[in-house]
Amino acid sequence: MVVDLAQAAEGSVLVALVQLVEYIPVPAAARRRGRPPVYSERLFLKALVIMIVRHLPQVHTLLAVLAEPTPEMRRLRALLTEGGRFPARRTWERRLRTVPDRLPGQIGCLGRSLVAALDPWQRCGRAVAIDSTALAARGGVWHRKDRERGVVPHTSIDTEAAWPKSGWHGWVFGWKLHLVSTAAAVWSPLAADLTPANTADNAAAPGLLDELPPEAGFVLGDTHYGAPNVRAGCARAGRVLVTPRRGPYPHADAGAAVRGVFHRLRSRSIENLNEPFKGIFACHGQVPTRGLRATRRFALGAVFVYQLAVLHRYQSGSALRQGLKPFLCAA
Repeated sequence: MVVDLAQAAEGSVLVALVQLVEYIPVPAAARRRGRPPVYSERLFLKALVIMIVRHLPQVHTLLAVLAEPTPEMRRLRALLTEGGRFPARRTWERRLRTVPDRLPGQIGCLGRSLVAALDPWQRCGRAVAIDSTALAARGGVWHRKDRERGVVPHTSIDTEAAWPKSGWHGWVFGWKLHLVSTAAAVWSPLAADLTPANTADNAAAPGLLDELPPEAGFVLGDTHYGAPNVRAGCARAGRVLVTPRRGPYPHADAGAAVRGVFHRLRSRSIENLNEPFKGIFACHGQVPTRGLRATRRFALGAVFVYQLAVLHRYQSGSALRQGLKPFLCAA
């Protein structure tokens, strides 16, 4: 069977996702002094999409893959060219290093756009679920006794990672991915950030909640989000925070049954996002990167690609809750 390689490249899922970056909204860039940048932020978002989809955690591997003389790579190099110029290696390294700082704002911006397009709360309450999930650091673990002495027993240890204790995973040395998702028929990320794993959930929550669309009226979280700063932030935005009450079960107060319904909804929505997300981007084991900046770029880049995949499937009329993993594997 003869295959038209040029036509195959045009039908590439990866090319389609990279092209989609041209049409999504981006947050307004902060004004900066000095000469304006030669290349736009969208260019490096496109490169990030390629890195995540093709599992290329390092900039030099990205450039090596782009240099391959295939029809698909030629098409991608054209999409990464602005004004007839392709960035130099040093420019790629410098600009991709700054991408993680803007990804939380970009994810929030695209999340609000997805809500406007998908209308996920058309037949249900306007609720979002907030939670965090642990990601294991690459390499060895840094035990507490060594950390307190300032001793790094092996070079594979990522010294920027930390220890948390998860009720589900137990002790994990690594990172914490904080996510807010729609609690509706479509599970779509609306806000995200990545921190060392010892960061408290309520400390990361205000930044996530600031990125939510104004339509979100209910915030569903577990006990850790019942902190005063999270309640105050929800109250200022006119949102209702719903968390379990502390104390022995079963609760007998008048609102216990309603809170139970909200808690099951939160668990179903956020877990049905977390587990497929980890499966799609191979996060059940160790992350492929070292250091906070590189791991933040990887994890938040994966959330961004997940949002793009939801948008692409919506525009093509495909199912939004099934088939995301084979869709991205086909890229």
